[in-house]
Amino acid sequence: MIAILNFGGQTCHLIARRVRELGVYSEIFSHDIPAKALRKSGPEGIILSGGPNSVYEKDSPHLDKEVLELGIPVMGICYGFQLLSYYAKGEVQGGTQKEYGRKMLSVERQGTLLKGLLGKEQVWMSHGDLVKALPREFTILARTEHCPVAAFENRKRKLYGVLFHPEVAHTLKGMTVLGNFVFGACRAKKDWDVSSFVPRLVKDIRKEVGGSGVIMGVSGGVDSSVAATLLHKAVGRNLHCVFIDHGLIRKGEAKEVARYFRDHLHFEHFHMVDASKLFLSRLKGVTDPEEKRKIIGHAFIEAFEKKVAELERKHPNITFLGQGTIYPDRIESAQPSKAASKIKSHHNVTLPEKMKLKVIEPLKELYKDEVRELGLKLGIPQELIGRHPFPGPGLAIRILGEVTEERLRIVREADFIFIGELKNGGHYDKVWQAFAALFPVRSVGVMGDARTYEYIISLRAVTSKDAMTADWAQLPHEFLSHVASRIVNEVRGVNRVVYDITQKPPGTIEYE
Repeated sequence: MIAILNFGGQTCHLIARRVRELGVYSEIFSHDIPAKALRKSGPEGIILSGGPNSVYEKDSPHLDKEVLELGIPVMGICYGFQLLSYYAKGEVQGGTQKEYGRKMLSVERQGTLLKGLLGKEQVWMSHGDLVKALPREFTILARTEHCPVAAFENRKRKLYGVLFHPEVAHTLKGMTVLGNFVFGACRAKKDWDVSSFVPRLVKDIRKEVGGSGVIMGVSGGVDSSVAATLLHKAVGRNLHCVFIDHGLIRKGEAKEVARYFRDHLHFEHFHMVDASKLFLSRLKGVTDPEEKRKIIGHAFIEAFEKKVAELERKHPNITFLGQGTIYPDRIESAQPSKAASKIKSHHNVTLPEKMKLKVIEPLKELYKDEVRELGLKLGIPQELIGRHPFPGPGLAIRILGEVTEERLRIVREADFIFIGELKNGGHYDKVWQAFAALFPVRSVGVMGDARTYEYIISLRAVTSKDAMTADWAQLPHEFLSHVASRIVNEVRGVNRVVYDITQKPPGTIEYE
């Protein structure tokens, strides 16, 4: 087992996921776990995650120093790298030149950690502080243009560190680096397989739910569909799937979801609820993204509880609310760690304090690629598994500012054109996620020799593996030109289309 100490980094659980992907079991612990307690868990290696703090900040998270004296190999990543340097009496300073996104790593020595890397390698950075110098007993393995120490090791003390993030897909040799630590430094063995998820999760669900009924909100997306299928496998007819049409869905979404669950997945209890008036009335005049998400989250629960009351006459045992929450949802909402920095609240982790139903989230520790793999093992059609992620708040967070019926019509039609053309052009399965968003500003244009003053549509398409990091998809210029032309000509109220080329980080995939 490899233990990951969580210092609040947005990719902490991704580190654990990558270690498991190597075939070695991993667990996550709080950064301040006592060394004795950590030893009892029997780790063969310890990884210190990244985090949003500086090692010199007041109340910044630190670890029990005795962890470094256990004789167990320790690897620090980003903040963990800086923390190891700090404890080793190295020189850590506030970065005068911060590094975010793709950078080139200059490898000076391979050592144990960088074995198999070339002289120049692409890595993914997300840091402010840097390590300027290390004590003599440490070997500097690599640097970047602005950081004199980007990787180090001390084989005698079994301490290793990298400033970049090997766990993210855009560090091209990241798995090699993690493998060097797990197998080279820790000498761990491959003995873990993702296929063990299904029986374990089904067993956990049955233990938690017992003979009670579960009501599950489904959107037709990958997460809720896999979660619902797992719940159905565990509790059978005691599962009631509910599709809430909140008026913020894509064109044709309701019919498509009903077809999936009734015709393909053959669920005994599938219910559709039209709550669009409730959601739109609650969102009227609201412009703050966090407030939108809270309103939508609470309205979802209200709609569910109303449906539960209706079903209680026939099924009085419904006491659980199933959700398709996956780990990126929770970590961006800063639920798992007191050291984490909140990015945004997700509607399904922003729930009323006095909620009648007990929440069950079978996928809460998993990432999208794991969820898709589980879905295929459960027999869910590839057509559904391959769908792009669609947020629970729907088009509400793809309309920056107030949500109105006019803006919904515009973004819904623009999105329909964009996704349709992606599929027709063979690009849909090559990108992680794509959508159209509406900016709450108008621009001047010319149509038919007349002045126009209409909305701006932004197209966004990204490549990713797990949604924790993302790069913009380099779609053909001719394709983008065609899509933009169709939107401007066919969607009333739009006279300008732009394409977003921002990475994550520093941006997020969605706008709100």
